[in-house]
Amino acid sequence: MATEPDTLSLSILCPPPGEGYLEVRPIVGGRDLLADLSLRSGGSGGPRFVGSGPRYLLGQGRPLQATATAHEVRLGRSGCGLEQCCSALYVTVARDGDHVVWAGWRDPAGRGFDLPEFRFAADRYEAEVLRAERDRSWEWPAAVVATLLEAGLRAREDWLARWDCELEAVWASRGEPDRIDVVLRHPPGREDTDLPWAQFLMTLPISADDPSDQATRLEAKLTAGDPRATAELCGGYDPGHLGYPWP
Repeated sequence: MATEPDTLSLSILCPPPGEGYLEVRPIVGGRDLLADLSLRSGGSGGPRFVGSGPRYLLGQGRPLQATATAHEVRLGRSGCGLEQCCSALYVTVARDGDHVVWAGWRDPAGRGFDLPEFRFAADRYEAEVLRAERDRSWEWPAAVVATLLEAGLRAREDWLARWDCELEAVWASRGEPDRIDVVLRHPPGREDTDLPWAQFLMTLPISADDPSDQATRLEAKLTAGDPRATAELCGGYDPGHLGYPWP
């Protein structure tokens, strides 16, 4: 007798600012995977899992989309967000004929997960992912600007290479809806080494203007010169050796 495929629902939680996290909760067969993991570990003082944000899971890269090439997706995290000391839940997503398979569960902190392999009917899975991707009710204007600006800046490899920088992220906070933060690293690829590196922060005001127009203007302004000249040093390892001493 054939086994019925698993079912997936993606629930976007959007509590008021300051009252919780904006997150996507994967519901498989009517059960919240992250809540189940939290309950299992709660008795031993283990982690409580928070779902990854919709900007990541449902954003332009479409990480939940399944193809024949398997890839990992981070479904949630716990604690401070540093994966090696707290926890994170990764799953490998792949297309297998008429099914989408979730398997290969992994936690960089080394905690073992006994979650089973899930197999979803591909048509229903894709329809649910597309539905969730089209649900933008969680967005606010600054988040839209941040998404558009990040996509534009990542496409400007010439600008990043010219100043020997790497774009870490473009952040938007619901608690501060009139600003976004752009974070750069210089030089690229050194954050996990013993070599000096510097992290720079640029805080940009956001208005009620059209988000697309704002993103275009901000991209033009940022890429007009060396971003390190006006950015604030906010992190790194021994940045003084690169000519950027701590204030």
